[in-house]
Amino acid sequence: MASKTSARQSSRGAAGYRCAECGWTTVKWVGRCGECQAWGTVDEIGGAVARTTAASSVREPARLIAEVDASEAAFLPTGVSELDRVLGGGLVPGAVILLAGEPGVGKSTLLLDVAAKFATGGTGGVLYVTGEESAAQVKLRAERIGAVASGLYLSAETDLGQALGQVEKLEPRLLVVDSVQTLSSAEVEGSAGGVSQVREVAASIIAAAKRRNMTTLLVGHVTKEGSIAGPRLLEHLVDVVCQFEGERHSRLRLLRAVKNRYGPTDEVGCFDLAEEGISSVTDPSGLFVSRTREPVSGTCITVTLEGRRPLLAEVQSLLAESTNSQPRRATSGLDSSRVAMLLAVLQQRAGCILHKDDSYVATVGGVRLSEPATDLAVALAVASAKTRQALPQRLIAFGEVGLAGEVRPVPGINRRIQEAHRLGFTHAIVPASPTGPGEIPPGFSVREVGHVAEALGLLITPS
Repeated sequence: MASKTSARQSSRGAAGYRCAECGWTTVKWVGRCGECQAWGTVDEIGGAVARTTAASSVREPARLIAEVDASEAAFLPTGVSELDRVLGGGLVPGAVILLAGEPGVGKSTLLLDVAAKFATGGTGGVLYVTGEESAAQVKLRAERIGAVASGLYLSAETDLGQALGQVEKLEPRLLVVDSVQTLSSAEVEGSAGGVSQVREVAASIIAAAKRRNMTTLLVGHVTKEGSIAGPRLLEHLVDVVCQFEGERHSRLRLLRAVKNRYGPTDEVGCFDLAEEGISSVTDPSGLFVSRTREPVSGTCITVTLEGRRPLLAEVQSLLAESTNSQPRRATSGLDSSRVAMLLAVLQQRAGCILHKDDSYVATVGGVRLSEPATDLAVALAVASAKTRQALPQRLIAFGEVGLAGEVRPVPGINRRIQEAHRLGFTHAIVPASPTGPGEIPPGFSVREVGHVAEALGLLITPS
């Protein structure tokens, strides 16, 4: 009796059903996946069978680490300075890089430009495999952005076997796949973009890249939540994962390295996406600061850190007497909940009466500021709008503001000051720090404050 029960339990635990799209499993069949809510994707899976692998003959013996030639993995410049900056110096032979981003952000344009410059540099041939467009459509974009190169080959394929056959024939130094969700293997069940297909496509391409020492750039789709589509295993398999971000109404694009086995993950690359192509922006600070001859109330300049790069940005605020019982709180480029908190701190800790005013707080140039170090600039901009007193034009302010009104230290104080001085600013209001602001540039004035009311008292006269 006991043996029958154990056999029944083992068979029940071994058999099951799995969603072909997201990998969700269940013990009984259902028509709709309980995780991704897709219909008709749940299929039966067999029981797990224990397998063992016998040792085989060694094709290449292990070497001492001191005897390994590291020059084989030296960085190869792409010709795109901002991409090299994010990657840590360029492309590593044999590396597999995943570039993900929302539709229309410019992923294909960036990689087509990289492919053309890499081919023109004489480093080696480049194969561009597109599964979303025809070769003629890619050629039209290449002509528009000036990315036609003699060593660049195009292949419009959605079959993995055909794409790998092109690699065998051309033996490129750089492979670009646009995108990994459009390729499918005839040996694996499921539609292109499904979990099993993406896993097989990624594993086959990565194996070819490592075997041939071929750098590979993969384009990845994202879900509506912003995460990379497909199994999480895809991000673990590749060497570098980059996120390409940008607002649709803005030309500025930011490239961030989420994972990087060969370099830092706190670097950010800036690009300008225009009709004639995409170009690197080595000094993007001027894009986020307005140009006015006379000082205007309700504006304040801050310095934010995007990775290790300091960027100047302008915060603007407008207050208007509210005609509703519930004043409106509108924000653009800032966290709305954090701005609401700062408005409450200004009223309770600094005596700035705001509960009867509609408030509008925004950034210039479409940049999004999420760093807490911008709190002090937001507070000063709102107070300036309330009193209608303009702040000095060559002043910057940064610091995190707490609920008690205290101004807390932030990382990179001296780096922010040096960037402001380089761009012509002469004064700064910074949080008080035990180590101080560091070396101050000549002719630059720094004032440390410990409370938001102290900062307002330095610049704004109560009305």
